[in-house]
Amino acid sequence: MTSYQIDPLVSDALNIERTLNGDDEAFRSLVEKYQDLVFTVVLRIVRNRNDAEEVAQDSFVKAYQKLSTFKGGSKFSTWLYSIAYNTAISRTRKKRIETQEIEDLGDTLEIATSNQEQLNSLSHDEQKKYLGKALSNMPEQDASVLSLYYLEEQSVEEVSEITGLSRSNVKVKLHRSRQRLQIEMERLLKSEARTLIE
Repeated sequence: MTSYQIDPLVSDALNIERTLNGDDEAFRSLVEKYQDLVFTVVLRIVRNRNDAEEVAQDSFVKAYQKLSTFKGGSKFSTWLYSIAYNTAISRTRKKRIETQEIEDLGDTLEIATSNQEQLNSLSHDEQKKYLGKALSNMPEQDASVLSLYYLEEQSVEEVSEITGLSRSNVKVKLHRSRQRLQIEMERLLKSEARTLIE
C-alpha cells in the first residue's frame, strides 16, 4: 500500500476518497493533520489530558466508521469537530455525578482598563498562558464555543453545526462567554499582581 505524507496540496476530499477506497494511510494523514486541533477542542470540555486523549482517539474512530456519511456539505474539519465535541460532551455527562451550576456572574464586576494595559504588557506566550488558565476555569461549553470561534477560527455557522446550538444561541454564548472570560482574566491578573507584591 502506498504511504502518503502530509501534503497541504493533497486535499481532504482526496484523502477521504482514498480512505473510502480502502487506503488507511490516507486516513492516517487526516488524523495527523487534525489531531492537535481535535485534542484542543475536547480538552476544553473534559478538562483532563488522559480523558482528552481517549476522547480524541474515540472521535477519530467514529469519524472513520462514519466517513461514508460525510457528504461534503460543510468542511471536513467542521464535521470532525462536531463528532469530537459530541463525544466529549457525552464523556463529561457520563463522568459527572452531579451537575455543576454555572455561577451567575451578572454585571456586578467591571473590567478595569488598567488590567487591559497589564495584559497588553505581557509577552504573547504569557498572554496565551493566562488565556489557557482562564478558559480552563470557565464552564465547558463556554470555553468550547470561544475556542472554536477564536482559536480554531470557525464561523458562527460552523460553531452552530459543531455544537448543535442555533446560530442565535452561538452569538449569545459568544457574547456572554467573552464577558466571563474578561472577568476570569481580571481575576487571574489581580491574583498575579498580589503575588508579585507579597
